[in-house]
Amino acid sequence: MILILGGAASGKRTYLESLGYASEDIADGVLDDRKVLYGLEKLVAADPERVQSMLPELLQKEAVACCEVGSGVIPIRYEQRQAREATGRLCVQLAARSEKVIRLVAGIPIVIKGE
Repeated sequence: MILILGGAASGKRTYLESLGYASEDIADGVLDDRKVLYGLEKLVAADPERVQSMLPELLQKEAVACCEVGSGVIPIRYEQRQAREATGRLCVQLAARSEKVIRLVAGIPIVIKGE
């Protein structure tokens, strides 16, 4: 699996498409049978308590893309902080098990794990 991380509007979807994934291969914030999940942070925010049960299904994906949520202004609302922390912890688990981890900055992919 490839884990793709980056800030909002950093080019994650464009990068996925450059890897050969078509729009119909990419699920936006939902877990279904498509090869790629885009917007992991949306999925976690919808139900942060379900994070651990999501892990096995996420590991079956060919690629998972997630916005970086660990920097910037800390949210005031407890639910948003909880979702942010759950997303970060899930990304740590996914990165440990991924073959490749890519961080996108201004559309430029930086390989931080794998070749």
